[in-house]
Amino acid sequence: MQEFDFNLRTRVICGQGALDRVGELAAGFNVKRVLIVTDPGIIAAGHVERAIQSLTASGITPHCFDGAHENPTTEDIDRGLEFAKGCEPELLIGLGGGSSMDCAKGINFVYTNGGTMHDYHGVGKASQPMLPMIAVPTTSGTGSEMQSFALISDAKTHVKMACGDKKASCQIAILDPELTLTQPELVTALTGIDAVSHAVETFVTKRRNPVSNMYSREAWRLLAGNFKTVLKDPGNLEARSAMQLGAAYAGVAIENSMLGASHALANPLTASYGTAHGQAVGLMLPHVVRYNGIHFNAWYQELLGTTESLPGLPSPSSGAEGLAEFLTGLIEAAGLSVKLDQCGVEADQMPELAAAAAVQWTGTFNPRDVNQESLLGIYQNAF
Repeated sequence: MQEFDFNLRTRVICGQGALDRVGELAAGFNVKRVLIVTDPGIIAAGHVERAIQSLTASGITPHCFDGAHENPTTEDIDRGLEFAKGCEPELLIGLGGGSSMDCAKGINFVYTNGGTMHDYHGVGKASQPMLPMIAVPTTSGTGSEMQSFALISDAKTHVKMACGDKKASCQIAILDPELTLTQPELVTALTGIDAVSHAVETFVTKRRNPVSNMYSREAWRLLAGNFKTVLKDPGNLEARSAMQLGAAYAGVAIENSMLGASHALANPLTASYGTAHGQAVGLMLPHVVRYNGIHFNAWYQELLGTTESLPGLPSPSSGAEGLAEFLTGLIEAAGLSVKLDQCGVEADQMPELAAAAAVQWTGTFNPRDVNQESLLGIYQNAF
């Protein structure tokens, strides 16, 4: 059996109305001051007020930084750091999508360890203890609540920096499906495709192991089996809960096996064209599956075996091609683009995109080796 080192560092609280327990859970850390990191949309939805009421009832003083933006940048972290210095929190709460949770982790890095986010680009660079953190995702996408990484973009170059340290892991994740009901339809689509991509990519990386495979398979079953239901019936809390748990499971899989070429190809699209991450990674995923399937078709067949009994899912025998076609259908059902030219990408820019994709860290974990030439070919197939 392949060697692995597995430690699930995050306690998971799952259920409708679970947000109302945040005060009780925070009080368990014996703290008096808490910093909530969120964005204006989450405040408008009323989720922050619910959290504040719960915290206040538990004798905790909450402070709210609402400066988290989609794809948080070093500037967001700098502003959050100054805010944190003013209220001196003893615990952080990331309340929102992956961007809010990543922003909270980023603030935690620099508030407790000093320096700038660039100092933590990589793995294990925080030398001092970090504050405890509670993650409350309002989307079913990144799985950041289960990961020790924060993805922070350089504000000048727009390059995404993966900043990881076990001390940055959330102590608690609160999965309350009611919070996902306020998502705009497009956010449901984008985050759902992102979560699906995580389940698929983590199952076939070079670092895959028995534990990551277990979480990838269950994430795939939950996500592939419920995504279309959520799109057609947004008020279906059972399906939304399954999506939220599936995204969290995929986050555990990422923590243990990393990602692949789909994310390496997606990041330059976001940096150069502002393409939403879910759109970018979803568009590229079927083409990466076909690329990998030439040598790793059996792994995709194994993944499809997980959902063999579910209606509308491809048969295991269809392998990479069947999976790629199914994924394209999911993207179309979500109302997203399936071709790069539909996203404003110009053919003569693809060599530059491929050069940027070739230096992405996630590409090194792809099961089939990639380089600038092969990545260009995948872009061309997606055009």
